[in-house]
Amino acid sequence: MTPKLQGFPTDWHTGLVLVAHPDDPEYGMAAAVARWTGEGRRIVYALASSGERGIEGMPPAQCGPLREAEQRTSASIVGVDEVEFWGFPDSDIHNTPELRAKITETIERVAPQVILSLFGGAEWAPGMPNQADHMEFAAAVLDAYDALADPPAWLFENGPAATHAVGVDDQIDVAVRSLAAHDRYLSVLDPDTPVIDQARAQIEMATTPRNGSGNRHEAGFELKRAR
Repeated sequence: MTPKLQGFPTDWHTGLVLVAHPDDPEYGMAAAVARWTGEGRRIVYALASSGERGIEGMPPAQCGPLREAEQRTSASIVGVDEVEFWGFPDSDIHNTPELRAKITETIERVAPQVILSLFGGAEWAPGMPNQADHMEFAAAVLDAYDALADPPAWLFENGPAATHAVGVDDQIDVAVRSLAAHDRYLSVLDPDTPVIDQARAQIEMATTPRNGSGNRHEAGFELKRAR
């Protein structure tokens, strides 16, 4: 029997979402973020890159600003108005001292109690490999956290091996709109499927309940570090 997931911590007020590219928060975290901002919590998004190599046929100099704008719109839909881009190269992110230093500086500046990061494993499921940028970035987040003298209380990854769940029954529609705000990106990714339909399918899949809690939708997170 699959162990029942724990409830997500509630005694915190600031969360920091650390990801590699635009749209990374929207595939698994946006519904939970919408719930938390609705509860009055502060959420900050920090992205290593601008996703400038993410739209086929579009030059990076045009793609990067477009994807930044889509990400800011997407974040605003779920109540996040603090979004920063660090300028690391899309599709060439590595666990370097420079990246770890930027993660550390951001954690110390934002002073979150909760960090939400990307899944760092090799495969989401058998035959479903993770992206190299995601794995390198997740490893850098863990290394930076471990080096802190006074780290935040919790560090979670949004991945398949969830340990904690957040009920998001009331946040599905806003999460769909948030992902659909990446309109140009999704339009090129799957030109035959309307963007809103792509977004709804992804959000429904990402929020499938995992442990019979009674929620129709849950966002799952794996606890990687705690103090």
